[in-house]
Amino acid sequence: MDRLDNTVRPYAWGSTTAIPQLLGVEPTGEPQAEMWMGAHPGAPSRTGRGTLAEVIAADPERELGAASVAKFGPRLPFLLKLLAAGAPLSLQVHPDLDQAKAGYADEERRGVPADAAHRTYKDANHKPELVCALTDFDGLCGFRDPLRAAELLDALGVDSLKPYVDLLHAQPEEAALREVLTAILTADRDEMARTVTEAAAACDRLGGDHAPYADIAHHYPGDPGVIAAMLLNHVRLQPGEALYLGAGVPHAYLNGLGVEIMANSDNVLRCGLTPKHVDVPELLSIVRFEARDPGVLRPEAAPDGEELYDTPTDEFRLSRYVLPAGGTTHDLTLDTPQILLCTAGSVRAGEHDLSPGTSVFVPADEKAEVSGTGTLFRATVVA
Repeated sequence: MDRLDNTVRPYAWGSTTAIPQLLGVEPTGEPQAEMWMGAHPGAPSRTGRGTLAEVIAADPERELGAASVAKFGPRLPFLLKLLAAGAPLSLQVHPDLDQAKAGYADEERRGVPADAAHRTYKDANHKPELVCALTDFDGLCGFRDPLRAAELLDALGVDSLKPYVDLLHAQPEEAALREVLTAILTADRDEMARTVTEAAAACDRLGGDHAPYADIAHHYPGDPGVIAAMLLNHVRLQPGEALYLGAGVPHAYLNGLGVEIMANSDNVLRCGLTPKHVDVPELLSIVRFEARDPGVLRPEAAPDGEELYDTPTDEFRLSRYVLPAGGTTHDLTLDTPQILLCTAGSVRAGEHDLSPGTSVFVPADEKAEVSGTGTLFRATVVA
């Protein structure tokens, strides 16, 4: 069992206080957006044996177990994070596995440099993800019913939005959502900036269901993504609740601290709320234009006090243990690799004392006994 030393990524949207407060350290004044736990080449966790990527590469079957290597190859198939949003992230969507493979192969064939600003596919993998709230957590997830989106836009009283309202009323669901999102992303930038400014003022005045979009517009003035965001469900998670984001589902995290887990991929197609490249044709081929409930997940009781966040992906499996004072020791030994993350209290994992924000990597078949008082998240795979 290896204690992990993890990198914190200072993305501009990150909270300056949430991760330091969890860790019990003084803020630096700089944004601290994500703490990465895993073997991602961009920022692998460090151990006493080298980086976790190096440790796994030296003996994949020993570290990951034969079943995981057979199913996912000689790599850790997930990345675990602490995510602290102080401002909205970009409105985005992820491809499915076939789309990722085809898109990556195409850009490789065309010789698009891996670090090019207009490069869309960084790898050939999909990126399903799950975020579990540690605090109140706001996000956008999936399309609203078109008629509900039309009501939200119409209430703004902005003349330039009336064609979108009419489309949302007149077309079948898929066509309505596709046509309106396409129109928003391909509109004249100056005209759209004026529309967004007018819409933001109306959102601020109306409050209520419009309030989240006023805040988004404050962070991204004039961005077409502000209008696109109004097509999506706004959801507020309570601590312990989670969202699963599958392929083709547009989403954005707005504010809050959470535990995030995802398949090990960097494939993101952006729809707005970003200065980065937006590949509209490719985006429109990936997005699933269907209204859906956000699908808030709550943990389901499993044996031995485990609480499972059930998802349809095999690259990761996230659960938690809420350990009461005076509780018993739990044996978490598995034949798959694990990362254990403490988010509250004081937890003993093997020989390691874990405080909030600290974590360990547990190789496959390694004895993993935990005890103490607090909350422990367990990340592994379904092999």
